[in-house]
Amino acid sequence: MWDYITERQSQLLYQGYQHLSLVIQCVVLATVIAVVLAVLVHRNPKIASAAEGISAVGLTIPSFALLGLLIPLAGIGTATSVVAVTFYATLPILRNAVVGLAGVDATLVESARGMGMGRLRTLVRIELPLAWPVILAGVRVSAQMSMGIAAIAAYVLGPGLGSFIFTGLTQIGGANALNSALVGTLGVVLLALVLDALLLGVGRLTTPRGIRV
Repeated sequence: MWDYITERQSQLLYQGYQHLSLVIQCVVLATVIAVVLAVLVHRNPKIASAAEGISAVGLTIPSFALLGLLIPLAGIGTATSVVAVTFYATLPILRNAVVGLAGVDATLVESARGMGMGRLRTLVRIELPLAWPVILAGVRVSAQMSMGIAAIAAYVLGPGLGSFIFTGLTQIGGANALNSALVGTLGVVLLALVLDALLLGVGRLTTPRGIRV
C-alpha cells in the first residue's frame, strides 16, 4: 500500500484538497442557509416543529437516489455534488439552530428589548451568541456526514477522494483494487478528523467566554 501511495502522492494530495474544499464550502453555505431559516421560523412553534421534522425526514433520503434525481437538473460533475452535499449538510445544522434559538432564555431577550435594542440587534448580540454552541454542534455533525456524502458524490464524477473508493470497488479482484479503496476511505477519515479539530478551534475562538463548557 505504501508504494501505491507514494506513486500517486500528488494525485492524492490534489484530490484530498478538492474533497476538503468541497466539504468546507458546502458546510459554510449550509450554515448560512440553516441559520437564516432558523431565524425565520424559531418564533413560531408549529413552523419550527415542522422544520425539525423536515430535517429528520430529509436525512432518510438515500444519497444515491438524490444524486440520481439531480443529474437531469444539474448534470454530472461538481454542480450536482455541491447541491447534494449542501442539502444534507443543511439538515442537522437547521435542526440544531432551531433548538438553540428556542433555548435562549426569553427573559434575556425581553431585557434586551427593554433596554432599547431592536429585534435585529437582539438577534445578533444576544440570541445567536447564546445559541452558537448548539449550532456549532450541528455544524460538526454536518461536517462529518458531509465527508461521506462527498465521497459518494464521486458516483456523478464529483471532485474528491471518492474516485479512489469507486475505482477500487469497480475493480475488485484486480491489481491495486483493495489499495485504491482503502486509501480513499482512510483519506476521507483523516480529513474528517482534521476538519473536526479545526471546528473545535473555531468553537473556542467564536464562543463567548462566559458560556464555554
